[in-house]
Amino acid sequence: MMEQDALTPVKPAESELLVVTGMSGAGRSTAANALEDHGWYVVENLPPLMLGTLTELVSRMPHSIPKLAVVIDVRSKELFQDIREALSGLRAAGVSYRLLFLDAEDDTLVRRFEQGRRPHPLQENGSILDGIAAEREVLKELRASSDVIVDTSKLNVHALATTITELFTESGPIVLRLNVMSFGFKYGLPVDANYVADVRFIPNPHWVPQLRPHTGLDTDVRDYVLGAHGTRDFLDRYVEALEPVIDGYRRENKHYATIAVGCTGGKHRSVAVTEELAKRLAQLPHVTVSAHHRDLGRE
Repeated sequence: MMEQDALTPVKPAESELLVVTGMSGAGRSTAANALEDHGWYVVENLPPLMLGTLTELVSRMPHSIPKLAVVIDVRSKELFQDIREALSGLRAAGVSYRLLFLDAEDDTLVRRFEQGRRPHPLQENGSILDGIAAEREVLKELRASSDVIVDTSKLNVHALATTITELFTESGPIVLRLNVMSFGFKYGLPVDANYVADVRFIPNPHWVPQLRPHTGLDTDVRDYVLGAHGTRDFLDRYVEALEPVIDGYRRENKHYATIAVGCTGGKHRSVAVTEELAKRLAQLPHVTVSAHHRDLGRE
C-alpha cells in the first residue's frame, strides 16, 4: 500500500481497471471528473456486485474502453461485504486492478458537509462526526488494502483534480486546449472569450481596393497585416503576456480557454492575427491550439 502525501506519480505499465472509493466528502466526484477528462470511461455509483459483470463486458472490447474507472460508494456493512466479495472475485479471475481510496481529516469532512448544508449519510440521528466515525469503521479494512491513498484535507477541487491527473494519466502534465477566435466588433463580443484582443490599431485592408475582396487567410492580406507597423511587436508581447496565464490555467486544472481577436468586421485584420497567434501559441509546451473565425464570410 502507498499513502500519497506528495505528488509522487504511480503509473504502472498497464492501468485497465481503477476502483475509486473512500470517505464521503473526500472528493470522489472530483476524482471521477478528472479521470473522465483524461480518457477514462467512468461509471459512478455502481453496485459492488455488478463490478465483475462490468469488467467482463469491458474485457471483451478492450480497444473501445481501454481504461475503466468504477466509483463505488460504500456506506453500509452490507455494501462493504459486497465489495470485498467483488474484489476477491476479480483477483480469483486474474483481473488486474488498482484501488484508490480518498480520505480526509475529520474536521475537514465536517466542514465540507456543513458548507454543503447536507447530513452525513450514516449520521442518522447523531452528529456529522458520528456519521464519519461510523463510516471509518466500515471502511478501515478497505483502506488498509488500497493501492493508493490520497489525503484531500489540504486540497481544493483544482488541486485534487491535478493530483488525480498526475497519478492516473500517462500523458504527463496537463494539456491546455486553446481556441483562438477572430471576430468582428460590429457583430458583438464572443460570450465565451476568456481574453479579448483588439487589433483595430492595425491599418485596415478594407480601405485598400485590391485587398478589400480578400480575407486574412489570403497571402496578400496576411502580409499587409503582419507587415504593418506594430503588429509583430504586439504579437511578441501578447504571447509573452499569455505564457504565465496559460501556466496558471494548467495549475488550476483548467483544460479549455478561448482567446478572441477582434477587428471591425472580422474579415481581414483579426483573421490574419488569429492565424499567426495560433501558430505562436502552438509552440508552447503542453498546449494544443485551434483557430476559428466566427464572422468570416458575413457581410
